[in-house]
Amino acid sequence: MKRLTIADANTVILGLQDEIRRSEDARYDHRLHGLLLVAQGMSGLEVGRRLGDSPRTVQYWVRRFEERGLGGLREGMRPGRPSRLSEEQAAQINTVLREPPAAAGLSVNLWDGKALAAFVQKRFHVDLGVRQCQRLFRALGFRLRKPRPAIARADPERQQAYKKTPRLRC
Repeated sequence: MKRLTIADANTVILGLQDEIRRSEDARYDHRLHGLLLVAQGMSGLEVGRRLGDSPRTVQYWVRRFEERGLGGLREGMRPGRPSRLSEEQAAQINTVLREPPAAAGLSVNLWDGKALAAFVQKRFHVDLGVRQCQRLFRALGFRLRKPRPAIARADPERQQAYKKTPRLRC
């Protein structure tokens, strides 16, 4: 049988590893594969090299499996920094974002990271960075929409003449 190859394998490997890290189920399956290779006689070093993980990580997988079975390979809650905003404050922000920024006392036309950071500082006395505010938009189900620039006092007839496919007037 002819040997199979993938063009630009190094880039593909990095992409596949990113895809595995993206999903909790994929990470669980990845650990199962590592455990299977150890059970088939491979060393932790060999498994780590083959799967792109450190040998120490493979040791952790084996130890957790030995102690807790397959459930030990599942991820628990990851510790992280607690939110500076309470759930009540996040709910208030969600409500405020559905109105124009002027309704919240800001002098901008659209909500963006800077505007939200200024609002949170003014209302709740909490300093959030612009990037964190952008993440908050995403968490609340908002997406970035940039307005199309409009030329002030534009002449509609000249705009129509400029277009490649003019409309037929009936």
